[in-house]
Amino acid sequence: MTDTGNVREGYDERERVFEALPPARGRGFARTWWGRAWLKALEDTALDGEQLGRGRKHAREGAVGAVCVRPGRITAVVRDRDHTPHRSDVLLQEFGEAEWERLLDVVADRAGHIAALLDRDMPPQLVEDAAAAGVELLPGIGDLEPECGCEAWDHCPHTAALCYQVARLLDEDPFVLLLMRGRGERELLDELQVRSVARAAGRAPGGAAEEGAGRAPEGIPAREAFAATASLPPLPAPPPTVAEPGRPPALSGGGDPAPGLDVVALEFLAADAAVRARRLLAEALAPGHATAPPPSALTPWQDAVRLAAAGPPAGIADRLAAGCGRDRGELARAVRAWGHGGPAALTVLDEEWSPADEALARARASLTTAWEGEERAPRLRAVGSNRWTVVGADAQLRYSRDGRWWPYRKERGRWWPAGPADHDPAAALASLEAPSPRGAGMVGAAAGAG
Repeated sequence: MTDTGNVREGYDERERVFEALPPARGRGFARTWWGRAWLKALEDTALDGEQLGRGRKHAREGAVGAVCVRPGRITAVVRDRDHTPHRSDVLLQEFGEAEWERLLDVVADRAGHIAALLDRDMPPQLVEDAAAAGVELLPGIGDLEPECGCEAWDHCPHTAALCYQVARLLDEDPFVLLLMRGRGERELLDELQVRSVARAAGRAPGGAAEEGAGRAPEGIPAREAFAATASLPPLPAPPPTVAEPGRPPALSGGGDPAPGLDVVALEFLAADAAVRARRLLAEALAPGHATAPPPSALTPWQDAVRLAAAGPPAGIADRLAAGCGRDRGELARAVRAWGHGGPAALTVLDEEWSPADEALARARASLTTAWEGEERAPRLRAVGSNRWTVVGADAQLRYSRDGRWWPYRKERGRWWPAGPADHDPAAALASLEAPSPRGAGMVGAAAGAG
């Protein structure tokens, strides 16, 4: 199961979006006791068993789209057999501040409760302790309130299908239920940590000393603390590589998007983020990553070219070019360069620079010796401080600041990137597969010209 909501939590932890789950044929909708308790609340509330049956069938067939979970509400688009979409919501009462205070105290009192939640488990003892404190964690009869675009007044097949699908999500992560009750996972764990630290220091969460706390707890010598690290368990194994980037959620539903929201562009950006996340993970797991220098941040123009190279839908490339003050032709050449060498190739496309005397001497020496001993060497003419054009052919070499040569070919009257860079100018020029020009002379004389 992919939780695309984890990507969004960096921005708004109180909303998680789970992509549509595959069909559930041949399996139950809840494996855990709390998942079954969720379904019992649905089945005890609904008045029409036939509607529940149709809802189960919808969920089994994969008719429920991406599920959005927020405090007090879950939402999804559910499609009928004829593919008619219906926005369906199920409401669950949020906890008030007093209820949260009691629940947090209950969880913080037992280290096992916190450990179980972190292990994506909800022990019955936690629910019983919460109930004893006056907090009903799991929903009961009448707690799951339906709202659906089909305008049914009771649970319809669409809201029932949504509830059955959410039972599968709850199986994997009980924090989904806590988010519906009003607190996101990070917020909840931070508050529990504050309480745990306060209790360890003999203080109440608000900062006042608890009754009976006579003095601060004694510490231990630093030497003993550092020596204790030898007995710590080893770090967990790194995560496995990801074969394919995750599928982004489908954002287009049954209704019209909000004014000013380009759903197609947003879906493209989400897909691009998944591809980049997979690449970053692969790089992080590669040998030597810890000692490798961090990559340089991309400029807005470089990032626009990177996005255009990913093959955006029609119209988005035009917006990328216009946003950077470029035309489509400039963007197309930049995309070609990006494909041959990323930011470095893009710099060579845009930049004409004057090498220092020493660097220029090395470049000319490289050109002079590249074809040494060959019968027919190309005759090159300098057309700039770091550019040499093959006389009689639509071919050019460009010299970059790192000492590499980049091949270019003239197309439609403009110079286009034609291949990756090479430290050998002859190899770079050979990659063009251009025929040898007539009347070729010694490259040394050509390299010294201009």
